[in-house]
This record gives sequence, C-alpha cells and structure tokens, in this order.
Amino acid sequence: MSERIPAQVIEVTPSLPPAASKPLSASNGPIHTRRFTGLYRDLRRMGAGLLCLMFFGTLWLDWDGRQAVLWSLEDSKFYIFGATFWPQDFILLSGLLIICAFGLFFITVFAGRVWCGYTCPQSVWTWMFMWCEQVTEGDRNQRIKLATAPWSASKLLRRGIKHGLWLAISLATAITFVGYFTPVRELVANLATWEVGGNALFWVIFFAAATYINAGWMREQVCIHMCPYARFQSVMFDKDTLIVSYDATRGESRGPRKKGSDPKVQGLGDCIDCQMCVQVCPTGIDIRDGLQIACIGCAACIDACDSIMDRMGYARCLVGYSSERALEGGKTHLLRPRLIGYATALVLMIVALVWLGATRSQLSVDVIKDRGMFRENAAGEIENIYNLKLINKTQQAQRYVVELEGAPGFRLQGENEVSIGAGEILSLPVSVAQVDDNGQAGSRPLRFVVRSLDRPDSEASAGSTFVSPRR
Repeated sequence: MSERIPAQVIEVTPSLPPAASKPLSASNGPIHTRRFTGLYRDLRRMGAGLLCLMFFGTLWLDWDGRQAVLWSLEDSKFYIFGATFWPQDFILLSGLLIICAFGLFFITVFAGRVWCGYTCPQSVWTWMFMWCEQVTEGDRNQRIKLATAPWSASKLLRRGIKHGLWLAISLATAITFVGYFTPVRELVANLATWEVGGNALFWVIFFAAATYINAGWMREQVCIHMCPYARFQSVMFDKDTLIVSYDATRGESRGPRKKGSDPKVQGLGDCIDCQMCVQVCPTGIDIRDGLQIACIGCAACIDACDSIMDRMGYARCLVGYSSERALEGGKTHLLRPRLIGYATALVLMIVALVWLGATRSQLSVDVIKDRGMFRENAAGEIENIYNLKLINKTQQAQRYVVELEGAPGFRLQGENEVSIGAGEILSLPVSVAQVDDNGQAGSRPLRFVVRSLDRPDSEASAGSTFVSPRR
C-alpha cells in the first residue's frame, strides 16, 4: 500500500458510499482504483505477462523462411508453425472453438469468473491502462484531485502523457493483431514509409481505436453491459462453485476500532469498514453486498482485505474464494458430477482434435466432371473429361501419381504424374476412356486415387461418374 496508516488506529475512508448496490461508475463517474499488492495480483500479472508475451512475440518468429503463425486470408492458407491449414480444414477450427467453450464452462463451474479476472483481454488491457494512469497521474487520491482540479500546464502534461501511452499500447496491439493476417514485417515497413494498403490501414486504425476506447474509456462498462458472459454465468454456478465472497458471519457488524482491541467487547465483527475492498475494485462494487453481475472475479478485494487483516492481527480470508455451501457452514464438494462431466467431455474433445490434426490428409483432391456428357475418340472409344483439383498441404514440393481404383474396362488418359509446389493448387485435366466394348451403358461410378511418390503415407481419393450412351 502506498499510504501510511497510523500504528494504533485503522481509520475509515468515507470517500465512497458504503454498501453500494451497483457499480460506482454508474453514479460517481470514472472509477479511480487504489494501488495494492498481494498474491492474486502477482498471479494475475504473471498470467497476463505470459499471454502478452505470446500475443506480441509469436508473430515475429520464423519457420522455414516464413512467418511462423500467419492466417493469410488473401491466399486462404493458415500457417501455424510447420503445419498449413486450408478452408477444407475448417472443422478443426470449429472443434477448437468448441473445446474453448467447454473449457470456459469447466472453469466457471469450478471457480466462477476466473477467466474474466485473470486472462480476458478486456481485463488485461484495462489493468495495463490503469497502470499508465498510476504512473502519470499518481495513486487514487491524487487522480481524484487531478480530475476535479482546473486545467493547468501540469494537468495537461500528465493527461497528455497518459493518453500518449494509451495510444501507443493501442497502436501496438492493432499492428500485432493485423500482423497475424498479413506479414507483420511487411506491414510495419509499409506503415513506416506510409505505403500501407487501404485495407490494412483501415483495420489498424479500427483495432487501435477499439482498444483505446474499450480499455481506456469504457472499461467496466464493457464487462457489465456488453459482455454476454456476465449474463449467463449464473446458470453455470452451483452451491460448490468457488467465487470471491465476503464472510458476513465473521465480518458483521462492521465498524472502526483501535488496533489490538477486542471487537467482541464492542459487538463488532472482523470487518473494520475501511472500504479498501471497494477502492481497489476495477468495477467499483462492494463485495460485501454479495455476488453481483459486475464482479469479474479478479480477487483485488481479497488482496486488499488480507493486507488489512494482517495489520489488525486478524485471520485472513474475510474476503476470499469460497462457495455458497461453505458460507452456510457446510463443506465444499470440489468433485461433483457436473464438474466431472465437463472435464470428461473436455478431455475427449481434446484427444479427438489432436487425433484429427495428426491424421488429417496432407493432400486434397476434388473432381469436377466436364459439362459434356461424353465423346468418342479416334479409336472409337467413349471418353469422359474430368478436371482434378489437387492441393499440396505440405510445406515441401511433392510428386504425385493419379490412378483409377477398381475400374476394370476403363483407362486413364493424359498426364498422370505431376509435381506440385509447397502449398500450391494444381488443376489437372484428364480423360477416361471405356476400353471394354461390352461395357455397361448409362452411368457408372469412378474413383480417382492420388498418391504421393515422396511420402508413401500421403494419399487421397475422390469419386465421380462415367457416362456412356446406350447401344
């Protein structure tokens, strides 16, 4: 804590109204949070730091002379380190999104809005912007005074530096995000020389503005009014869900007292009504009012309250992670059917996705039959024309051979051995002749098989039909 508290008396700070039933920003303007330290703040910073390192650093890695992670919408290719994905692999993305959803369900049933408080980009970037405020404008009381002070050179300078830092973070975020969809080195070079294309420039400006507005100005309003997760989280909670809670049985009645005094003699609980839990809350709520839709589970109030309990010589966890059942005097059941069900489904889906990704074909084949039904060649044989679309999904050039499978009486004509570059698409026209004079008239199924000469395990097939006239 940055402010000194007298050694013998913990004073109440009535700068915010007690027992607020709604976020303070709804009535008192912007929320100014106080500095604090603690275990959960450190955990949140480490988690956010790791995620930021992955977000800002991954796209600068190279793999085989190419940006390691690049989702090229122009080429319809998705490069993720050594793997190349195509629109045909969309089912893998769908599976990944379903896994993320079930992961969110699991963690919510287990520990409430941990995602919101620790790893949600809105929360992470909001904490970053709040840090910029503290660096440029001071701690909570200083920022409150600055907000009400008349404009001066000092105020203009502090506000200017703050917004400059906000804009710098927003721009870096936007360039990084767009850099996952267009080569980032080329994007940065073009921005520096003002040669960037219109589409790229639009999205950089758009995401920079969105970051600046959401994390700098809207903040908790996004979590309270715009995020759908805040609305449906309650249906996933049960009596054993671990949530940030105030132990009213232990804390009530509230009131200030001298350090070392016996609160029971004064008819008081452990809560000294210092308002610290309110002053550190990024959404401005009072956790002592119970579970609220605006609580993002960041545990800032736990760190603040624990520091006060340490100073008073009381036990920690007056505010802490607990369950409704525990607060009622029961025992929290961590392993329960609902949680086990989510965990089982999550593990099975992860295994299935890994298996699909490991066994997916590195070759794609599509067959398009020519609009002409059939024709007769110089030898008097009936021919059908086909166009084979071959996609080499690997990142190395491959040689392929095209064959007919299980088609006695038919002959594949034209070039049947081709070479395709890494990640390229080849359109190969071929014809099939019916060499059996006693062949069946009408429509018959055919199957084209394409095998790699460089990778014996790489093979793909596609079906079509052969049409011959009735004799």
